[in-house]
Amino acid sequence: MGHDITLTASDGFQLGGYRAEPASAAKGAIVVVQEIFGVNHHIRSVCDRVAAEGYVAVAPSIFDRVERNFQSGYSPDEIAIARKFVASPDWPAFMRDTQAAIDSIKGNGPIGITGFCLGGSVSFSAATDLSGLAAAVGYYGGAVVRFADKTPKVPTMLHFGEKDTGIPLSDVDTIRSKRPDVEIHVYPGAQHGFSCDERASYDKPSADLAWQRTFAFFAKHLR
Repeated sequence: MGHDITLTASDGFQLGGYRAEPASAAKGAIVVVQEIFGVNHHIRSVCDRVAAEGYVAVAPSIFDRVERNFQSGYSPDEIAIARKFVASPDWPAFMRDTQAAIDSIKGNGPIGITGFCLGGSVSFSAATDLSGLAAAVGYYGGAVVRFADKTPKVPTMLHFGEKDTGIPLSDVDTIRSKRPDVEIHVYPGAQHGFSCDERASYDKPSADLAWQRTFAFFAKHLR
């Protein structure tokens, strides 16, 4: 359903990505931001699912400034390698490359953004700092708590797993207290990565409910 693309950021850097088109006229467009595992098979399949919901989907390869076309699976060794990409994250670069993705899908109706893990944090930052968006949804973004003093410029929803060992519920409580304007859902028993059907932590009931909530949210705000 999708194909590889090239995006150009405001500083002239060219990065890769993946784009999927809906079968009929688009309801809008959604940027899908990767986990630390790159624009891999899972993120591409998410884009295809977004397109099946009726939206143009684009996933920017935000690690291309470090290693072009990095893609990873989920074995312990692969996870250890992928974590190196966020040891000293370049957030301004992530924002430039995400803005490039947003800009690339203008003209297809209102634009939303969603992302997972690292991408969940990028999605929240995009909601507070970038232009051209109408709504944002972040899944288990560990850095959101660090950015929670900033106010999103668009309606924002966040999903967290109750049993996420990397994001304590105290962090979620902090976000709730600082951001009463953000819709937050916590999934009982769910771990980090619960929405990825290629990970051992996949929790189908939680993933299905989060997806349903996400696209009800987009249907409400991307119009």
